[in-house]
Amino acid sequence: MKDGAEDKAAPGRGRAAVRARLWEPIARWMFLAPAVAYLLLFFGYPIVENIVMSFQQYTTTTFYTGAAPFVGLRNYTGILSSDLFARALPTTVLFTAGSLAGQFVLGLALALFFHRRFPLGRVLRSLLLLPWLLPLVVSATTWRWMLDTDTGVVNHTLRGLHLLSSGVPWLTGTSQALASVTVVNIWVGIPFNTAILYGGLQDIPAHLYEAAKLDGAGPLTSFRRITWPLLRPVAGVVLVLGVVYTLKVLDIILIVTGGGPADATETIATRSYELSFQQFEFGRGAALGNVLVVISLLFAVVHLRANRRALEAGSTGP
Repeated sequence: MKDGAEDKAAPGRGRAAVRARLWEPIARWMFLAPAVAYLLLFFGYPIVENIVMSFQQYTTTTFYTGAAPFVGLRNYTGILSSDLFARALPTTVLFTAGSLAGQFVLGLALALFFHRRFPLGRVLRSLLLLPWLLPLVVSATTWRWMLDTDTGVVNHTLRGLHLLSSGVPWLTGTSQALASVTVVNIWVGIPFNTAILYGGLQDIPAHLYEAAKLDGAGPLTSFRRITWPLLRPVAGVVLVLGVVYTLKVLDIILIVTGGGPADATETIATRSYELSFQQFEFGRGAALGNVLVVISLLFAVVHLRANRRALEAGSTGP
């Protein structure tokens, strides 16, 4: 009797297994569908529309007439050969390089500092995130007030310490403005670098440091032989994300200096914004934005290839 009941139940179990195998891929796609729809709607569509617009003469009249004549590569050749682009490109390079260097070095130093346990360490680490959590409008406006030539707290403090006899034009001097916005961007980006690098340090086994200490290795040797090699993949990710983020920094520069004085802080991102929303040349602005996207993708590709080579070298090493 028992064997007969099992024989009758076997076909039912077989059909259930078949239905489960059929529904498994459907269930996977159902879970993926919201994320795919979000990416297509908020990332895919804008990118495609921006690419199409960059090949058109898209101006304010297009909103009324609906006509956007196809101009081919004219927008790209026009912006790449312009004097403003020739000035904005080195400014972008200097701003990005200075921001990355300051954010990464200070972020790594703070991550190493907080990696050592001490009283109130968690509290201080939480307070460090405040610059990252504050709205950029608030941060940039505060820094603009602090760096004001006449009423800024920075010049007031330097004069009070008798280090200066007159105020430094931090935001209005052509040789100081770029350094000023770079410092502001470094201040904003330090918490992100610290948080990611601190997480990478947490994954390094503590027994490696203990073994190195028993072998007589000092802090510098431990950093060079243990910390940096194991932290390098995380550091690479931080640097690539920093490049992508810094290349598109817009609000900080617009609020602090407005791209001035005399285009001293004009970057590719601010130039693209001006073309689109001040001069209403949306086609040229889209083309310049696409140039910025290509530059970001090149950095990402270089990072991925370097990571792959490092992994291959590690897997084939002794």
